Amino acid sequence: MRSFLFVPGDSEKKQAKAQDSGADALILDMEDSVALSAKATARAMTAEYVKAAPATGPKLIVRMNALDTPFWEEDLKAIVPARPFAIMVPKTISGACIAKVAGALDRLEQENGLPEGTVKLCNVATETAASLFNMGSYAGASPRLFAMTWGAEDLAADLGARSNKDESGVYTGPYQLARTLCLLGAVAAEAMPIDSICKEFRDEAALRAETRAGLRDGFTGKMAIHPAQVPVINEVYTPSDDDLAHARAIVKAFEEAGDVGVVSLDGVMLDRPHLKQAERILAKAAE
Repeated sequence: MRSFLFVPGDSEKKQAKAQDSGADALILDMEDSVALSAKATARAMTAEYVKAAPATGPKLIVRMNALDTPFWEEDLKAIVPARPFAIMVPKTISGACIAKVAGALDRLEQENGLPEGTVKLCNVATETAASLFNMGSYAGASPRLFAMTWGAEDLAADLGARSNKDESGVYTGPYQLARTLCLLGAVAAEAMPIDSICKEFRDEAALRAETRAGLRDGFTGKMAIHPAQVPVINEVYTPSDDDLAHARAIVKAFEEAGDVGVVSLDGVMLDRPHLKQAERILAKAAE
């Protein structure tokens, strides 16, 4: 999965538009984009949407309300019977938050006659200052955890910051740190590292630059807040013909060399980490 498009859980119009956006996954949001007075409506609409969605469409992920609210348990009770692909847990502090939600899913799947592990988990891991100290705790938290992402907006609010970017539009130190820690924590947990949103949704150049930087650093996908962002994200995170040709050449060079640690290709010395990277590119293309 490359693109993850947020969609308000209480908007039929936006849900219908998102279905044809080309996004690999839709994040049906019952948290930040839904007013307190509309939580029950969003819960019912989201459950109905998930039940009725075609199996061949994008993966459906539902963002529940945070664990420090009175809504999250009702969210899960309503959504799990609809069998979404995954639940997104916002504002997690540590792997213990994932374990807590996983335990609730264990019970609800059993109550609804679903195979254990039907519903996967992902999370937004950097929305509070405290969370940044616990990125290593997600490893082993739950086999349901398939992806982790980060967020700068709630973190800025928690820090009391006036902005999370400098005058040139670049994230300042605290948010670059959050991004890096999320990337490292996700890889350590054997989960997909998903880059955060580009909030300037009308600025394609900014989106493309952010997306390319994410690919460069090791992220495997990016979240979107508008359907217009999806094609750019999909394009950047899809290996090009040149990428694939180079990856195949690296794999072939190692195969032909036999049991060696280093090979030479086009005048460049390559070792086992280069082989691993090439294999990942080919695997992603196969998906």
